Amino acid sequence: MVLTSFKTDADAVKPEHLIVFTPTLENYLNMIENYDFWRFAKNSVITSLFATTFTLFVGVPAAYAMAFNPSRHTKDILIWMLSTKMLPAAAVLYPMTFLTKNILGLFDTHFLIIIVLSLINLPIVIWMLFTYFKEIPKEIIEAGKMDGVSIWGEIKDIVLPLAWGGLAATALLCFIFCWNEAYWTVRLTTIDAATLSKLIEGNRAPEGLFFGRLSAVSTAAVGPIVVLGWFCQKQLVQGLTFGAVK
Repeated sequence: MVLTSFKTDADAVKPEHLIVFTPTLENYLNMIENYDFWRFAKNSVITSLFATTFTLFVGVPAAYAMAFNPSRHTKDILIWMLSTKMLPAAAVLYPMTFLTKNILGLFDTHFLIIIVLSLINLPIVIWMLFTYFKEIPKEIIEAGKMDGVSIWGEIKDIVLPLAWGGLAATALLCFIFCWNEAYWTVRLTTIDAATLSKLIEGNRAPEGLFFGRLSAVSTAAVGPIVVLGWFCQKQLVQGLTFGAVK
């Protein structure tokens, strides 16, 4: 993909130019000058950041309640939340489009995409945080309660510092899922809230795919996530292995 991004569309489909070719920045210049790349990138950053923040804002208290104050329905609720991921997105595409476009008037808005991305990732976030929180000894929470710590104090001063690696890993994965979401961002946006997924999808035409331009946009879209994952790899590994070794 990276190599193809430096080829012309003609060279990209020639087998003899698979490795040996004359590199060009034409695709990147065209992407910036003619396709308004920065607007799509800004929309991706806005929707991913706000969706991740909102998901954690809801997911942390929910996971805390189920981990430290479980009821006989907790397991059923967790299974129900996970079951929502089994619904094919195409099954609700028409009602979602009709509702947001004709009734709510939210079609092609940042607010709509943020809410949709948050609801899509909320079950996974709650499950991950619930798993991390369950590894924290309850005796620590009970000691905090005996010292008069409030529920918010327990979350802020006890739970989150102890599960920081898991929280960072969850936030990073949630951000990646939001950044990479293509189905809903392509179908629920046109111009104003369109993300990089929409820009990538736009490199199609009746005559076929423009592989050079497609690869350039894809490389530019993947780049920030690769860099973010590189700098956060310590927290990611720590979070994904949290509680694995007793």
